[in-house]
Amino acid sequence: MKRLAAGLFSLVMLTLPVTLKAEQSRDFGDYTIHYNAFTTDLLTPEIARAYDIRRSSNRVMLNISILKKVMGTSSQPVSARVEATATNLNSQLRKLHIRELNEQGAIYYIAELKVDHKETLKFDLSITPKGADDTYNFTFTQQFFVD
Repeated sequence: MKRLAAGLFSLVMLTLPVTLKAEQSRDFGDYTIHYNAFTTDLLTPEIARAYDIRRSSNRVMLNISILKKVMGTSSQPVSARVEATATNLNSQLRKLHIRELNEQGAIYYIAELKVDHKETLKFDLSITPKGADDTYNFTFTQQFFVD
């Protein structure tokens, strides 16, 4: 499973230049939140099967990780309460079902949803790291192109 978690992370990092043009992250004091969304057909069949993700060009996976800055070391992944919605340009709101993937110290929060060709979604994220008093809210918008 460690290889699968590393594979998921590697795939996400490799697809960033293609799907996002740049890494997406937000800095909130002691925490950095990394996020992206991409069509699930970019996942290998093995990764998709291991995490029960349906591969399709018209399905999007939202991927979020929260890292706590630790002085003198690399950042540490932390658990969090993560809530997310997606709204399209027709103001249709979808509440996303977030799942936590915790493999060998790597923690990811994922959600899947169906999209149409050229659909633009605004993702609203609300994240409260475990042990933190603050909740961090932000949005990002992304357009998806499907076959």
